[in-house]
Amino acid sequence: MNVRTLCLGILSTGEASGYEIKKDIEEGLFSHFIDASFGSIYPALTQLAGEGLVTVRAEEQSGKPDKKVYAITPKGHDALARAISVVPGRDKYKSEFLFQMLLQEYITPEMMRAAIDKQIADIEGDLARIGECRCSEQPLAGARFVADYGEAVLSAGLRVLKEKKAELLLGLPQQAAE
Repeated sequence: MNVRTLCLGILSTGEASGYEIKKDIEEGLFSHFIDASFGSIYPALTQLAGEGLVTVRAEEQSGKPDKKVYAITPKGHDALARAISVVPGRDKYKSEFLFQMLLQEYITPEMMRAAIDKQIADIEGDLARIGECRCSEQPLAGARFVADYGEAVLSAGLRVLKEKKAELLLGLPQQAAE
């Protein structure tokens, strides 16, 4: 997937400004897929508009410059359908926490405990956000599927963390190498 496809996907749910698209990528429904910076979003939107896949209109704001609001066109819907009609590549999972756990002999027991507790809190927070999303209007079957999948993966990870926490902490020497 690329930023163009991500922008089309977001705009398929409703019109948005570049700022709103970025916010949706960071915190919203689309925050679980790929990262994108303003430096990649705005050129993608300009290119999509040039190809007639999105429209752009200026919206007045009091005391501020007009904001550009983008909307997907029928041609954009077709391009989105083509772009996602492929078997996706393998998911990539990157984790600083797992790197730290891999090399845990180099950290103190206190740091190990703090890292595990933070990971548990982060996952519990993510699960709470999924629960909040379930309470809001999610008429799309795809959104329900993604929430169910995310909840299953996170719940499994949380279960392993809680089961292994005591084991990991008991197995540590009194003072890890500095």
